[in-house]
Amino acid sequence: MPAIDSMLTPRDAARLIGISYPTIKQWILTGKLKTVRTAGGHHRIAMADLKPYVEKDEIKPAAESRARYRRVSGRNQIAGKVVRVKIQGLLAEVVIATGYVNITAIITANAVRELRLKKGDSAAALIKSTDVMIERLDNPA
Repeated sequence: MPAIDSMLTPRDAARLIGISYPTIKQWILTGKLKTVRTAGGHHRIAMADLKPYVEKDEIKPAAESRARYRRVSGRNQIAGKVVRVKIQGLLAEVVIATGYVNITAIITANAVRELRLKKGDSAAALIKSTDVMIERLDNPA
C-alpha cells in the first residue's frame, strides 16, 4: 500500500479519469472504488485502483480521451471546434465553440501559425486564471 501522501484526493482522481466529483464520491460511498482514510477521515485513492479507468480511457480516440489532460498541468481545459481565426498584426483572435458557449482567446499570430489553426479544427482552451491558451487536438492537414 502506498503512503497516504502519495495517494490522490477524490477530486484529483475524478479529474484524472474524467468524471465529476459527485460521481467519484458516490463510487466511494457504494464501495465501487476502494479508498484509504487519512487520520482526519478523508478518503485517498491509490493510482493502482484507478488503473482500469485510465486504461479504458486510453483506448478512446485522442480527441475524446483524458490523456492530454494528464500531460498538461492546467486542469481547466475545454475542448471544441475552431469557428473563427482572425489574424491582425502580431495578435490573433481564436474563437472555439464548446457546445453551449464560444470561448475567445487573443493569442500571438505566430502561435496560430505554428499550430496551423483554421476554422473547423479541433482545439481546446486551457484556462489558467485570466489567461486562455489554445491546444491543437488533431494533426494539421
